[in-house]
Amino acid sequence: MRIFTLICLFVFSCLNLQAQQKTLQLEDYPKWSRVISPEVSPTGDWFAYSLRPNGSDDTLHIMSVADRSIIRVPNGWRPAFSKKGNYVAYFTRPLEEEAEKLKKAKKPIEQKAHARKLSGDAEYSIANSASMAFSNDGKFWAVLKKKPEGAKGADLILYDLQKEQAMSIGNVSEFAFNQKSSHLAYLVDAEDQIGNGVYLLSLSSKSTDLLDASKASYQSLTWDDQNAKKEEYEEKGNQLAVLRGNKVDTLWQQPNDLLVFYDLGMETKMATLDSKSSGFPADFVISDKEALSFSEDGKSIFFGIKEQEEKIKMSKDTIANVDVWHWKDPYIQSVQIVRANRNKNFTYQSVYHFQNDDFKQLADEEMRTVLDSKHPKYRLGRDETPYISDVNWGVSPADFYRVDITSGDKKLIVKEVKRPLGFSPDGRYYLYQKDTALMVYDFDTEQITDVSSKAPLVFMDLEHPYPHEKPPYGVAGWTKDGKHVIVNHKFDLWQLALDGSSAENITKIGDAEEIRFRLVQLDPNQEWVNTDQALLLSVYGEWTKKEGFYELEVGKSPKPLVYEDWSYGNPMKAEESDRVFFTKQTFENFPDYYVANTAFKNQERITDANPQQAEYAWGKRKLIDFTDSRGNKLQGALTLPAGYEEGKAYPTIIYFYEKMSNRHHQYSMPVYDDRPHFSTYASNGYLIFMPDIVFDEGRPGTSSLDVITSAAKELIKLGYADEDRIGLQGHSWGGYQTSFILTQTDMFRCIVTGAPPTNLESFYNNIYGSSGTVHHGIMEIGQVRMGRDVTPWTHREDYQRENPMHHVPNIKTPFMILHGTDDGAVDWSQGLELFNAARRNGKEVIFLSYPKEGHHLANEANQKDFQKRMKAYFDHYLMDKPAPKWMIEGVPHLEKQYERAD
Repeated sequence: MRIFTLICLFVFSCLNLQAQQKTLQLEDYPKWSRVISPEVSPTGDWFAYSLRPNGSDDTLHIMSVADRSIIRVPNGWRPAFSKKGNYVAYFTRPLEEEAEKLKKAKKPIEQKAHARKLSGDAEYSIANSASMAFSNDGKFWAVLKKKPEGAKGADLILYDLQKEQAMSIGNVSEFAFNQKSSHLAYLVDAEDQIGNGVYLLSLSSKSTDLLDASKASYQSLTWDDQNAKKEEYEEKGNQLAVLRGNKVDTLWQQPNDLLVFYDLGMETKMATLDSKSSGFPADFVISDKEALSFSEDGKSIFFGIKEQEEKIKMSKDTIANVDVWHWKDPYIQSVQIVRANRNKNFTYQSVYHFQNDDFKQLADEEMRTVLDSKHPKYRLGRDETPYISDVNWGVSPADFYRVDITSGDKKLIVKEVKRPLGFSPDGRYYLYQKDTALMVYDFDTEQITDVSSKAPLVFMDLEHPYPHEKPPYGVAGWTKDGKHVIVNHKFDLWQLALDGSSAENITKIGDAEEIRFRLVQLDPNQEWVNTDQALLLSVYGEWTKKEGFYELEVGKSPKPLVYEDWSYGNPMKAEESDRVFFTKQTFENFPDYYVANTAFKNQERITDANPQQAEYAWGKRKLIDFTDSRGNKLQGALTLPAGYEEGKAYPTIIYFYEKMSNRHHQYSMPVYDDRPHFSTYASNGYLIFMPDIVFDEGRPGTSSLDVITSAAKELIKLGYADEDRIGLQGHSWGGYQTSFILTQTDMFRCIVTGAPPTNLESFYNNIYGSSGTVHHGIMEIGQVRMGRDVTPWTHREDYQRENPMHHVPNIKTPFMILHGTDDGAVDWSQGLELFNAARRNGKEVIFLSYPKEGHHLANEANQKDFQKRMKAYFDHYLMDKPAPKWMIEGVPHLEKQYERAD
């Protein structure tokens, strides 16, 4: 009897708690915050992050991991810890309200830089700052102030963190510490160029050396160790490069000299390259539009050269403004227009072997890309010109060349590579996919080896959904012994010998258990995979959606460290301790940060971004397996409404795109955007389903129709969905699918479609506004996947069958369209076409057109507006709530509130 009483009390208390919880509304969204900009101190004793509330200002949090005490900084951002972990630096800026006042008053909005001592309250602040950096030894903090109006340089403040003293250097345009923290280099750019030059400050003696001075502008300050690993710090940091030049009013490009200073700290030497140097091409200049970089061995420096042109004075009043579209153009005019700035700034990569005073141009008009690597003699060049096509989508085929950086000569390696995979860390090998094989090119021996030949399978993702060359699963890493590459398969990791002699499945159990293993490198400085040590693997269950981490000793089966019904983020390890920091989330649990050891034991949550969630009714998730009429085994993530009652059928929204079940453990963050937020709808009594969709080539619409109707029938059969109250929502590619399904069945009570391609025949020849490309590629071999060379002229019946516009007279379901007039992916006219056709045929349609918005709504007022209208739309049709006036009568243009606002 007592046990029964306790059970009753427990049930009653749970029901009472649910009754007390509030339903989540749009007005509650400002209470929710995201965690952004996480930073871990080197020792792992401190953790910095910002909370960003919806529609409000950030607050920087600097937390002591030991006692969880927090320093809060209103509108603090970009935190960085000193290498010793005893200081944290960050910027602050005015709160949004104050910034708006300054903006209206046409006053500058300044930011401050701060360095705070973590062992106390001591803080050093610098107003009107632009950039900052710690020296690697943690002894110095440098801040470059914002340049005064009209000036080229500004004050550089160098703060000695040990002595707590500051020194100021004037007219600085750029600065950089070397990695071993022996020197600070800076450039001076003063009024009238008096004192301009390259300066080197010894951080130990505070003495300054003038490396070069001239009445010229200096830029692109570069140390030879900027990409060095920690173990290389001491041997590098002894060379500097910089550009020196002056603009010439009659020329488009600024002529520059390349200066290289080496043997710094000893008897400094300087090498100079200019456009008159031996071998330099006529009518070219050393360009300031490309960054400088030293070779790994420090003997050469890479840079860009560019054609020089004289400016010709012309008046636009007398020049015709016309774009000539020509069938022979490699790229159509719209692509050229979008890429105009990129093409204007394009440079040809070149190299200067400064100790030998030897220049070589590496890139040319056909081979425009030369990829960097650590190889002392060779680089890889790409020539894409033979394969430029309007139909390319998702791939950029190219011929590969071995480029000798000593001679500048190039030699063909292989033709038409569509799936490159990259260099080994030392640059000796390059891995790529050719047909279904993985091939390695050895730059030293010029040998090409099929490293996948001994494997009983291919490493191409055969389930990739688009009808072009399917991609490989990717590279996990290159082994430290220099003899193997580790590559991904669908579930397992394979170790392939670079000489092609062997292929070993090192995770062994992934395929059998349908769990996906992927290598995790906790040390970002570690370029190689040391297979003599235990490896950390992330893991994901294909059907369970469980996630976590395993440990692998190569030669043995992997062992679980943690594997559970949560979704884990990428772990960040403290550089000098065993602590790791990571997020974990479920639909019900916000992705807060946790701390644990590298075995993921003793996990402790250290952030609590949204404690207010406990006040609100929240739904739950479960996985649903189902099969479509084609026999495809599929899965979906089902969100159950708050207070779900077993056996009760609920109003349901099906939200879909392609594969969606992998979002099963994704937290539903209430934010302002243009999607239905499951947390809100579940809190208000809705059931929401995200099914996976598989498509047959040439049948995108009918494939989706099959899956969505099959999913709906399964939900009805299982007793979850009210068959008379099911709605659909999809955006972009999901918008096409919702628009097509709209024309094929009356199974759904209402449909909301966002940014939808609605007329496949006109869409085929539309332009991607954001890239300028024509839709031929996405239509044939991309997301629409009609098939290569399947066009509206060769396969008109297929296009009409899959075309929503062709079936408009069949529509029996009320629907609403969302589209931004400046959509750069799906032209606004696609939404307009469907609206006009439906209106002409007497269908119940509403078109929400947002001026100056893109593919997704960006303006907060517009995001809120759409959220309200979408919710009201679903509430009316699925919940029988009264329709608001705008749904019944529309909104005449002159009554539009925006037109009446100031």
